[in-house]
Formats: sequence, C-alpha cells, structure tokens
Amino acid sequence: MNSKNRFPTQASMIIYFLKGSLKYFLLGVLFSMMVAFLDMINPKIIQYTVDYLIDDADSRMPFYMELIIRLSGGREHIRGHLYVIALIVAFIAFLCAVFRYLNKLFNSKAAEKLIKRMRDKLFEHIMKLPFAWHGQHHTGDIIQRCTSDVDTIKVFLSEQLTSLFRIVIMIGLGVYFMLQIDLKLTLVSAAFIPVIVMYSLFFHNKIGSAFMKADVEEGKLSAIAQENLTGVRVVRAFGREVYERERFEKKNDEYTNMWIHLMKLLSAFWTSNDLISGFQGMTVVIYGTVLCVQDEITVGEFIAFVAYNAMISWPVRLLGRVISEMSKAGVSVDRLRDIMNAEAEKYSESTEKPDLSKDISFRNVSFSYEKDGIDILKNVSFDIKAGSTLGVLGGTGSGKSTLMYLLDRLYELPNDAGHIFIGGVDIKNIDMHYLRENIGLVLQEPFLFSRTLMENIGITQNKADIKDIKRAAKMASLDDTIDSFDAGYETFVGERGVTLSGGQKQRTAIAQMLVKKPPIMIFDDSLSAVDTETDAKIRAQLDGNLADSTTIIISHRITTLMHADHIIVLSHGELIEEGSHEELLKNGGLYRRIYDIQIQGGGEDNEAE
Repeated sequence: MNSKNRFPTQASMIIYFLKGSLKYFLLGVLFSMMVAFLDMINPKIIQYTVDYLIDDADSRMPFYMELIIRLSGGREHIRGHLYVIALIVAFIAFLCAVFRYLNKLFNSKAAEKLIKRMRDKLFEHIMKLPFAWHGQHHTGDIIQRCTSDVDTIKVFLSEQLTSLFRIVIMIGLGVYFMLQIDLKLTLVSAAFIPVIVMYSLFFHNKIGSAFMKADVEEGKLSAIAQENLTGVRVVRAFGREVYERERFEKKNDEYTNMWIHLMKLLSAFWTSNDLISGFQGMTVVIYGTVLCVQDEITVGEFIAFVAYNAMISWPVRLLGRVISEMSKAGVSVDRLRDIMNAEAEKYSESTEKPDLSKDISFRNVSFSYEKDGIDILKNVSFDIKAGSTLGVLGGTGSGKSTLMYLLDRLYELPNDAGHIFIGGVDIKNIDMHYLRENIGLVLQEPFLFSRTLMENIGITQNKADIKDIKRAAKMASLDDTIDSFDAGYETFVGERGVTLSGGQKQRTAIAQMLVKKPPIMIFDDSLSAVDTETDAKIRAQLDGNLADSTTIIISHRITTLMHADHIIVLSHGELIEEGSHEELLKNGGLYRRIYDIQIQGGGEDNEAE
C-alpha cells in the first residue's frame, strides 16, 4: 500500500495503534458499564423502600425488588429490619467498587500498551523515512509529536472515549427510570441535554483550531530549546546568550499567549456548562416539588428522580467535555498521521548482492533536491577503478557531497537523470541494505552518541571485537588520544561528542567506519579538522591496511587530495577537470589556481572557489 494512503482516516490509524490493547479497553468498558448499571439500581431501591415499605403505597414493583423482598424474609420482616436494605445498598456499592477497580486496572493496562505501541511504531517508521524527509522537519517538532501528541491521544482514548460508553449507559438508564416516574418532569430535565450538546459542538471547532496553533508553537519552541542545548558551546563561544534567550522568550511568549487563549475558551465552555447544568438541576427540583405537593408523584419517586437527575447531569457534562477533548485529540492524531503517512524509503524489489569491490561508474548524472528546481549536478560522468583512491575538489554547493549521497542511495537518482554502476550493475538493482552495509560514509559533521568511546567506535557492528576497535582507532590515529584519557576506551562521550575536539570527533567517526572494513570508503570532508601531519598518517594507514578498498576523499585541502590516484574538480555542479595531481597542475585550470593559493601562497585551508 502506498504510504500516502496508508491511513486515509483518523479512525484507521487509531485502530492500527489499538492492536494488542483493544481487548483490555473492551474489558474496561464492560466493567465501566456494569458500574453504571449498578449505580442506577440504588436510587430505585431507596424509592421503593420509602414508598412501599415505609409509606405502604400500593404499586407494582419491578422483579428485582420483589426478589430482594422475598429473599430478605418478606415485606413485614423488612419493615422491622430496614438495616437489611442498608446492607443490600452497601453490597451493591461494594460491587461497584470492585468493578471500578477492574475498570481502572484494565483501562490503565490498555493505555500503557497503547502508548508503547504508538512510540514503537512511530520510531520504527521514522527510522525508515528517507534522508530528505529528515532534512525538511525540525527534530524538536518530531520529538514534540512523538511525546506530547502521543500523550494527548492516550489520555483521550483511555479517559474520555472509554468513559463515553459509561456516559451513554448512565444517560440511557437514567432517562428510562425517570420516564417510569413522570413523563413531564423527564421532558423538563431532558430539554437541557440538546442545549449542552449544541454549545459543546460550537466550542469544538474553536478549541480544535486553538489547540492546533498551540501544538505547532510548542513544536517550534521545542526545536529552539533542542538546538540551543545541543549547540550551547557555539552560543557561548560567540557570546549569543542574550540573543538566544530573547529569541526563546519571544517564542515562549507566543506559545503562552496561545495557551491563554485556549484556556479562555475552555473556561468559557466549562463556566457555561456549569451554569446550564445548575439551572437544569434547579428547574427539576422546583418543578418536582410542585408535582410532589400536587400528589402527582410520591416522595420516594421525587427522591429517586432527583438522584437520577444528579446522576445524569454529570455524564451529560462529561459528554460535552468528550466533544471538546475530541477536537484536541483530532489535532494530535492528524499530526501523527502526517508522520505515519510520510512515504517510507523505497527498497527496490531486486535482491542482487554483487561484489562491490569493482569499478564504479557515474554516467550522465544530473540531480536536483527539489522537483523542477535548479540542478545541483549537471550531466556528470567519471569512473573510479576498483581499489583506487578518488579525490573530489570543489567549492561550496558544487555537488561534491551530493555525488556520495547518490552513491549510497540516501537520495534516489530519478530514472531519467543518469545512472550509477558498481561492477556494471546499476545501484538501483542492488539490495539497498546490502549496498549501505558495504559503503562506509564519514559525513562532514560527525555525530557521536552519548556513550563510551568503545561503544561509539563499535556502533557500526552488532558485536564489535575490542581488537577490531583498537585496530580501527590506530588506523584513525586516535589510539594515542584515547590512551591519554583516564578511562581509556571507556571514556564517556557527551551528547554529540561535546567532550571531544573537532579533530577527535572526526577521527572517532573515521574509526567507526574502519571497524566495518568496507570495500568502498567515502570521506566527505571528514579530515578538515585534523592537522596536516595527522591527515598524512591516516592516509598512510589506509593505504597500508585497506589497499584493496576503493576510497573516495572529498576535500578542499590540496594536500589531502594530491596523493589520490585520480582527482575530479567540480564547479557549479559540472565536472570541469579530471586527472592525476601532476596532470591537473599542467593543465593550469582551477585546480592549479587553488594549488598556487594553498601551497605556494600558504593559504592551505582556503576553500575552492
């Protein structure tokens, strides 16, 4: 099924998430309905006790009252032992307590199973979403959806929606028993129910719209907080604390004002709810008193009617609350549905797993990140011989990294935009998991997890041997640095590697890749933070230990690229030069000009223009 049509409605996604917890919700609803039924019996027992046992009124009693009287020793016996009725009422109350406990137990179990499944499925689906999707969505907003919105849905399903069945039972039984007492008084009481439902629906849309805006602002606020907490060193280094604080406070003010507006709506809703409910109760008591004085209803019937009216007044109000909460939950469901309906990365049906230690060919490759947008790459073609080293030089935005993203299929190359082959096999026909497993990619900005150095280096393998980890660290010229730490390989790395220097982070990321010993290795400007001497040592280690691997080095540093077997130069998405270091120097083109600036002019770290 196409991901966009995976969950066409809110209900379809809710049903999907309810798998595994639905039976517990149903048990909770069952016991809730039993509580509602038993709650409705006690006023009837009190009514018949007052009217037909104490006042000796003559009327046909329901079967359960006749059964209770018969089992309790008869009418005369109960008159002299009214405590029996009290015990019966207490026993029913005890049963209600037991059923309430079971209702809470199953409801809570269902809620926790529901929220676990929601989190698991959301995380699983987000992990399958393409590289481009993550680039278009703020991490803070994604986190907010997977936490706050998930909790909103959980609360609605476990507290509001499940109580809806009990509400319906209580209202239905209450109206039924009230009709048995007096039709006119019941109509007076029921006349307020449509009013409550109508104004609840009126507030429904307003509350939903306000909650949507507040939810979106919360996502933006979370994104700002997440960015500043992870980038706190940059903020402090540039003295931007005041600016970032004011930026956060401004967004926080907007978020707070939206919640104040939402609270005003909810306050107006609940106040009007209380007013109408209070007026309804007062009307019933006044009119019921008149009917009682006129002997149209008995005292017992009046007491029972007032009890039933009180019982259904709260469910009717809850019905209004369910309607208002439904608008909030609907917003959260749509926000999660937006994630779940996002199209997962497509895996080709082909399961080819060819030998990837072969020649790589780019043929007439063009690519744009946006449909009908400007091409980042324009008809690029070149070859990489198996086991050789390719150097890629180019300015910012020239398409260097894009080439590697396409090779690793982090972005899919359109059908009419050229081809990429490995050993003569189009990468579109290669099993994607197998392809990525055999391509080692070190990105420009290495990401380290809040774990030990050993765990970070061995993260690319399910069970990395300590010998392999130490071997990879040595090849990345990281072993001496690790040995200098008190805890060695057990040194804990802070979030995003914040406790390490830029060069140490890059070398750790390189060691992560080297643990895999992949047949294709890509260094995407991942040596920019290390000094020239360390750069040379790492390249020497790679040449000596992984000579059979095909290596691609992207850099703006000539000294990093000059020893490559073949070098290509990109400019504005076009391949303008290629050849060996010596050949490119002789050509006198862009490569030579950069060489002169960096080597002869001493500006080694100048970026390619």
